[in-house]
Amino acid sequence: MSPVSKNSWSGRTARGFSLVELMVVVMVILVIAAIAIPSFVHARMKANEASAVSSLNVIRTAELMYSQTYPEEGFAPTLAVLGPNSTDCEHPSKSASCLIVDEDLASGVKNGYSFDIAAPSMIRPSGDFTATATPQAGGISGRCSFVVSAATEVTVAPSNTSTSHFQMSDGGGCGQ
Repeated sequence: MSPVSKNSWSGRTARGFSLVELMVVVMVILVIAAIAIPSFVHARMKANEASAVSSLNVIRTAELMYSQTYPEEGFAPTLAVLGPNSTDCEHPSKSASCLIVDEDLASGVKNGYSFDIAAPSMIRPSGDFTATATPQAGGISGRCSFVVSAATEVTVAPSNTSTSHFQMSDGGGCGQ
């Protein structure tokens, strides 16, 4: 008997899958992808938001350490000052304190968010700072901005709602 069998009711030989069978398989794969991809994007946004909150906590801690180490300066005016600032960190200084060792964060961009520090005045010693984390692509890398200062914890300021305290136990993100 040959490996190709003859179909008795049509007279055709069976050689593989029919076009309809292949189309059904493709449709099943597309349905699964349509369900999985939005969930993946949402999970990635939440992860980016959690990373932004964690990074703001690192910045706040580094700023507090900087103000204690360099009391004549107060708080650091930029993220670059808190990082290695193109040095090897053998001899930290007020312009390269090496308090943030993550070069991505010290550069101001990490995990889909842009980070910035603003001092209320240029008078030294600086008595306060405000650090912000803003999504680079709203709705894709994150849904809202976060802010922290010397006196406050990380807060979230989503568009169209008031500022509220960020809680990781609430599922993270903008509460949406």
